Amino acid sequence: MGGYQISGRGLSKNAIGNLLAVSTIEALASTRLHDLWLQQEFLDGRASFRLGQIALDDEFYVSQYSAIFVNSTFGCPDLLSTNLPSGGPCYPFAVPRVRVRAAPTTGLTFSAAAFNGNPAPPGPGDPQIRNPSGTNFLIGEGGSLVIAEMAYAFDTEPISSLLLNDVKLGGWYHTADFLDLRRDTQGRSLADPASSGIAATHSSNFGVYLVLDKMLWRRPDTATQGLAAFIRVGGVAPNRNLMSLEVDAGLTYKGLFPGRELDLLGVAVSYGRIGDAARHLDRDEIRLTGTGGTIRDYEAVLEITYEARISPWWTLQPDFQLIAHPGGHVARPLNASSARPIPNALILGLRSSITF
Repeated sequence: MGGYQISGRGLSKNAIGNLLAVSTIEALASTRLHDLWLQQEFLDGRASFRLGQIALDDEFYVSQYSAIFVNSTFGCPDLLSTNLPSGGPCYPFAVPRVRVRAAPTTGLTFSAAAFNGNPAPPGPGDPQIRNPSGTNFLIGEGGSLVIAEMAYAFDTEPISSLLLNDVKLGGWYHTADFLDLRRDTQGRSLADPASSGIAATHSSNFGVYLVLDKMLWRRPDTATQGLAAFIRVGGVAPNRNLMSLEVDAGLTYKGLFPGRELDLLGVAVSYGRIGDAARHLDRDEIRLTGTGGTIRDYEAVLEITYEARISPWWTLQPDFQLIAHPGGHVARPLNASSARPIPNALILGLRSSITF
């Protein structure tokens, strides 16, 4: 069981306007329940069944080497939180779910889960306001989200239970209706003055992803010190999703400096491509209405961070982020018809974590 007491104002929502949120803990101020589940193991721990309220990125689409980074997309990928209803079962939401997992052979694991399709009840406004405490326990609301993943650990020299190298291949399917981002029910562009303004409907949504974690070099006589890398690639149908492709990649180094064996340095980049439907809609609007505007293309972030372990219970983490094309290169909110997009953003921050 886990929950959050969230305070403060989010930098992305209130100052930048970007999709790849600056912080993994950004959310509206609230006190909310997150995880609440029960698990039963079978076959000497080689299979398990989990039932309850669970977040997707607890177990799926996860890289062990991306966890250090502060930007949200290195946690639950923004390919999901941007496209799924109400942000999907990603922080700060968890939803009712059932998950089964089996490990038939050493290093090989199969996992599958079914989630409630929408973490907030239907309605206007921010979904975090529609489900402010995380206790709605919605079942059968907004369709269902099904995800399956195959993971293979390929360590050549296993160190106790630590698995330093793995590859994961997964896919997901959502049963709800999704609106087309360019065409109306008659096949016209939604930017066409003759359009009905009613978007065409697609009866489902789907995507695939690949995650690769690799320890590139391990310091002799240590368990996890050294240079590691990760890459995550995910794609979805471009006609019903704002972001159609996300690529994350990064390097981490544990114990770079003498006497700082537990410190962790990380450098990572993420690229989110705006789907063709949204791109073409922007072009249609400029061409058919004769007004100015921007054409959305992509959003990207570069992050450099260093997690310093000050004591066994306290870490300090200075963080640098450069965000290119916030919002995918959209116009400034105060003048949506302007040809001037939201400017790039530079973030310098410090995260402090206390464990007790």
